[in-house]
Amino acid sequence: MRKFVAAKLHGITVTDADLNYHGSITLDPDHCDEARIFPMEFVEIWNKATGSRISTYVIYGERGTRCCVLNGAAARTCQVGDEIIVCSSAYIEEHQMVNIKPRVLTFHPDNSIRERMFYEGGINDDGTMKFAVCKGLPRGNA
Repeated sequence: MRKFVAAKLHGITVTDADLNYHGSITLDPDHCDEARIFPMEFVEIWNKATGSRISTYVIYGERGTRCCVLNGAAARTCQVGDEIIVCSSAYIEEHQMVNIKPRVLTFHPDNSIRERMFYEGGINDDGTMKFAVCKGLPRGNA
């Protein structure tokens, strides 16, 4: 099994940091629904301003608020206004890579969605791998 990207919130802006909370990242459920990121799912967070990288889990905030709040120890890694990347992953067999279509959302500074896209991987007839960034969201359950 290998670890593959499952979903990504790219360039979402940190709206708050709460050092005295129990831990995690609080995200707007609307963003999570579109990207297919689940509550309690572990994610990696990469700070575009500092390069810091952490792992934590997702909790849902208030729907429609466009929130992105780092809690507990994670609050030490980002400041309000930092752009971060939130990435979930899945462990799958190599041949299953052609079946996943990770959803990627990019954001305006107010955390409204700028662009919706997905990644598509596959295998060429000669056995080499192929990759594409596709606009919109995948059709069906992908």
